[in-house]
Amino acid sequence: MATAQTPAMADLHSGEHGHDQASPGEIAIGVIIGRTSEFFDFFVFAIASVIVFPRLVFPFASELTGTLYSFMIFALAFMARPIGTVIFMTVDRAYGKTAKLISALFLLGTATVALAFLPGYHDIGVAAIWLLALARIAQGLAWGGAWDGMASLLALNAPASQRGWYAMVPQLGAPLGLIVASALFAYFAGNLSAEDFFDWGWRYPFFVAFAINVVALFARLRMVTTEEYSSLFETRELQPARISETVAREGQNIMLGAFAPLASFALFHMVTVFPLSWVFLFTRESPVRFLIIEIVAAVFGVGAIVASGIIADRVGRKSLLMGSAIAIAIYSGFAPQLLDAGAFGETIYMVIGFILLGLSFGQSSGAIASNFKQAYRYTASALTSDMAWLFGAGFAPLVALLLATNLGVIASGAYLLSGAFWTLLALWLSGQREAGDMDAGTQATSRGQE
Repeated sequence: MATAQTPAMADLHSGEHGHDQASPGEIAIGVIIGRTSEFFDFFVFAIASVIVFPRLVFPFASELTGTLYSFMIFALAFMARPIGTVIFMTVDRAYGKTAKLISALFLLGTATVALAFLPGYHDIGVAAIWLLALARIAQGLAWGGAWDGMASLLALNAPASQRGWYAMVPQLGAPLGLIVASALFAYFAGNLSAEDFFDWGWRYPFFVAFAINVVALFARLRMVTTEEYSSLFETRELQPARISETVAREGQNIMLGAFAPLASFALFHMVTVFPLSWVFLFTRESPVRFLIIEIVAAVFGVGAIVASGIIADRVGRKSLLMGSAIAIAIYSGFAPQLLDAGAFGETIYMVIGFILLGLSFGQSSGAIASNFKQAYRYTASALTSDMAWLFGAGFAPLVALLLATNLGVIASGAYLLSGAFWTLLALWLSGQREAGDMDAGTQATSRGQE
């Protein structure tokens, strides 16, 4: 796939250090487009899990039970994602990144658009549940394959004094995807009758998700398939290693990397999916109004993510993550009660939550990645991301809703508190390992991403 060379690209083959001169800004564009499309798919399904699927697929259950069932299916993607990584890393080794991305994003687009045609329980009975679960598993497998290594490439090509700044770039996709998904659902739910919305209106965001996936596919292929970027992946040793070998060599660092961002990943769903379900189930407020609150709060989240890059470059990424985890632990003790305090309380809950999320989530990607040996960084980073989402976010809406309905909404804060604990513990253990490595004279393997 041909593309014009930028000056930065032309420099790749000029001089001894040409590969270090690739434009981080150009890489950042591809990263943002790819991550926004993935998070848009993510939030379209998440919102539908609260306001559509309980009624469409689980009409035989109460609203609460139907939502819990939906959240169980929601979690399937996170369980399938590591399996997708294994499958598509094999494709990458055998056929290259182009084949991997095309097949993964084709699967993602097919699974997403298939949901737009999902029949209800009243139409085909229990088969509707199986089809929903199958599509969700397919999405999870595809997300595992959609890992393109661009975020790692961006981090490696970022100036040493701006690594925190460039580390936050991929994370912008989360609030941007939420803003677009929430706006679409708010528009259709607010402008259609309830009957029309549940009949056909909710399906349109899934069509839009498919279209965005197509655009994102070509945008990412445009970069990954060029000779210049292929050379960058090779010289940076961002090549797929065997899963078994990667786990054997980097297993401890993968687990530390998975637990290090748990505070931000737990908070991720506590300010997106869970509060929407609580408001929808236990208040008389319109979900449309709360979706608008989410959009406003997500804008604050964008600003906080950008701020995290500036702060991290001044105080260090791990220092910011530790400070954010402590702040999230404090937030967990009082914030859930705000959901029962009406519109003003909900707004405060969401805005403060998104600010904390932006500061922590903005630097959570690859907090331990600098510990990986270069030969395993590509595969180990993908597995770390899979495990972090599984442990920190996959079951968050389900656990939080169960705690809130059985023990009171304040109990949902326990999930946040546990995430903060594991983050602090993982960062402390990581520091201990790095100190041990330097004492052993191997500081070169862990240098650079602070």
